[in-house]
Amino acid sequence: MNKDGHVLNGLLFGIGVGFLLDPSGKETTIISIIEVTIPVTLGALVPDIDTEFGRHRKTLHNLPVLGLFVAFPYVFGNLHYVWLGVLTHYILDIVGSKRGIALFYPYTQEYGFPTGVATKNKYTNVVTLAITAGELLVVFAVVQGLARYGVSIA
Repeated sequence: MNKDGHVLNGLLFGIGVGFLLDPSGKETTIISIIEVTIPVTLGALVPDIDTEFGRHRKTLHNLPVLGLFVAFPYVFGNLHYVWLGVLTHYILDIVGSKRGIALFYPYTQEYGFPTGVATKNKYTNVVTLAITAGELLVVFAVVQGLARYGVSIA
């Protein structure tokens, strides 16, 4: 995926998750959307910093880096939801791109699905929107499943 696709995915995913966390339609929904969308969108851009140093789709496109972003809020008490942006970036590059990513870097084998398109393909935005919709369906299913057991993530 290209930068525009990652930004589009981050924005739409953040808005969707923010709404799922507070679907009341009140002022608190807007606050929830903002609280989620900004860090998710920033997180969606982080992995491509490796275009400036290291090896692109390897140095910052792997599971240990994702683990650092998942742990960060627990250690430092901030940057909540940034890890979701990093995760959606990985999903877009694995499912939506022809190339894939090196999930177990420094092992350089790249993993991807045969469903991807080239970054400059005319269907890139359509694939991005389809993947974003799929991601939101998964989050919706998780939220609903947890609610059945009385667990609220909001």
